[in-house]
Amino acid sequence: MLSKKALSLKPSPTLAIAAKAKELAAQGHSVISLSVGEPDWDTFAAIKDAGCQAIQAGQTKYGPSNGSPQLRTAVAHRTKELLGVDYTPNEVTVSAGAKFILYAALQMLVDPGDEVLIPAPYWVSYPTMVELVDGVPVIVQSDELSGFKAQGVHLEKKVTPKTKVLLLNSPNNPTGQMYTRAEIEGIVSFLRRHPQIVVISDDIYNQLVFEGEKVAPHILHVAPDLKDRVLVVNGASKTYSMTGWRIAWALGNESLIKAMSNYQSQTVSCASPFTQTAALTGLQACDAEVLRGVELLRERRNLFVEALNNVPGWRSGLPQGAFYVWADIRELLGRRWHGRELKTSNDFASALLESQYVAVVPGAESGLDGYLRLSFAVHERDLNEAVKRIRLFTDSLD
Repeated sequence: MLSKKALSLKPSPTLAIAAKAKELAAQGHSVISLSVGEPDWDTFAAIKDAGCQAIQAGQTKYGPSNGSPQLRTAVAHRTKELLGVDYTPNEVTVSAGAKFILYAALQMLVDPGDEVLIPAPYWVSYPTMVELVDGVPVIVQSDELSGFKAQGVHLEKKVTPKTKVLLLNSPNNPTGQMYTRAEIEGIVSFLRRHPQIVVISDDIYNQLVFEGEKVAPHILHVAPDLKDRVLVVNGASKTYSMTGWRIAWALGNESLIKAMSNYQSQTVSCASPFTQTAALTGLQACDAEVLRGVELLRERRNLFVEALNNVPGWRSGLPQGAFYVWADIRELLGRRWHGRELKTSNDFASALLESQYVAVVPGAESGLDGYLRLSFAVHERDLNEAVKRIRLFTDSLD
């Protein structure tokens, strides 16, 4: 009955881990989930109030498939503040979450057999999304020496006549590392040599940064003339703690934006109008709350990284943005837990969840085994307890 595509489709690993954690919690276990990428604090009060008022005012019907004019205008204005590039509202589209925005962009850019460059470590859904549009994910590996970031020379080795898209994500999920201006300049040089390549810049964490400016360095800071070849993707989920509201946007070449909007009209129809009004309030009135959230994340980052690095066999650098620790556990692989050899990060994460009810994401799901992704967007109390359990688990290994 099912199509070949359906039979080959894998569920999101992070959501699958989160579901397993919730199942264990429902059984009465004290589970600490460091797996899902969302802030633990509630959506800011002003945003919730705006959403509720919009519902009461009747903003519960269909809206434009590309988003309300007010929100598109505000998105263009905020992006100009952050990236220094002008956009008109016609160069903006709004839809039901950044995941769908990314998927719509790939649908409108990629023909069967086209190749998409994906630097690893990567967000777990990128390769599957490319496969769903009948593209070919081409993984560009990096390592600790390059700061887990793809350099121009790495990208150059993977280019073929079929290369169509480069997916960039900075700050990166899962590593929390940001591309520097110098590293971006190297990527820009690469792009100038290959004018057929379109960049999808996944900027969903770009205001959650702990070093330097209030926004992560960006390809359009370095090369604003590449505006028509760069699709900027962002949204409200991480910055405004609105993950469940499902509201995000893209900015770019008007023909691509129009195609994405048409695709949205034939699939999800539109983002909910009241969520758009709520997101508009976030953009216009919640900068102070965002800064407080960043400061809280910085404090948690410092606490968590220091504590993890005191556990034998665990090693982590200091993430520069987002809210993930990319922990090196290669020294511990090959050890045994209850007679079971832990050969991979998947084995390790599974045993940690079974043993101590701590849920983390194995690095193998992001294209680089030997590491774990742990979110520190949870209460300090839970971070401290998680480290205690991690130490107990590590000490129990043979």
